[in-house]
Amino acid sequence: MPSKTPPPLNFVRSFECSARHLSFTKAAEELGLTQAAVSMHIRSLEKHLGVDLFVRFARSLKLTEAGEAYLPTLRQALVMIDAATETVQINRQYKTVTVAAPMSLAENWVSRQIAEFRAAHPDIDIIVQGTVWEKAGDPDTNVEIFMCRTSDKPENARLLMRERLALLCTPEMAETLKVPDDLSALPKILVSGRQEYWTDFARALTLSNLDLVGAIRTNASNIALELAANGSGATVLPIDLAQTYKDRGLLVEPFDARPSSPWNYYIRGSNTDFLAASQKVYNWLVAKAG
Repeated sequence: MPSKTPPPLNFVRSFECSARHLSFTKAAEELGLTQAAVSMHIRSLEKHLGVDLFVRFARSLKLTEAGEAYLPTLRQALVMIDAATETVQINRQYKTVTVAAPMSLAENWVSRQIAEFRAAHPDIDIIVQGTVWEKAGDPDTNVEIFMCRTSDKPENARLLMRERLALLCTPEMAETLKVPDDLSALPKILVSGRQEYWTDFARALTLSNLDLVGAIRTNASNIALELAANGSGATVLPIDLAQTYKDRGLLVEPFDARPSSPWNYYIRGSNTDFLAASQKVYNWLVAKAG
């Protein structure tokens, strides 16, 4: 005769909890169910097994002989199920790494590096979060990349990339630039909070007249790149942010100068739970930044 299928797990949990409390009411409170639901689970389990598990009195319960025999093995099985579930959840967390980076870097440099990392480590899940300015990342972030001045670098961070600045414009606009002073006639695009990119670049070119009056302003580097690619003007940004635009021929550098940026990218790992998968991602990004 074929054996019966195992009873539903919720029936089993209701029985174990009721046997522990010898009360359907207390079991219902612990399990977040109604007393009627727990009672129904027990009756369904008894029907499934073909035996009574409890002797029911007006205000109390008592395990039958069958119930007492069933309980120890069943309780051990529940412990094993709970342990296995916890192990799966821990392993899942262990292999999921959240990387936070400034939006512009996340969309350009970081996305390329993560694509290569995933090809080499398909078993590690990656979450990439874009951040704006120097806003602190989510506390669950495992690896954080941020930009700041060297003098403002936190002690728990290491330098990821020393940025160099590039002047960028469309190929058509570049044809009008023969000498640095020709820049004075071009419309300019500024990233708010990074106006010194232009002043540092002008110093590198020994530009005699830098006029930023009437420049288009934006709060995002990628918007500045899009504006430049659409012919709205020239912009000065870290070269790593612009590389994809250069590769596609949308933007070019009309001059060879690449002065050092006063802002650089730094990286740090989470202060807590810096697990092996996170360390692999961290090491990969550091190596790629080289």
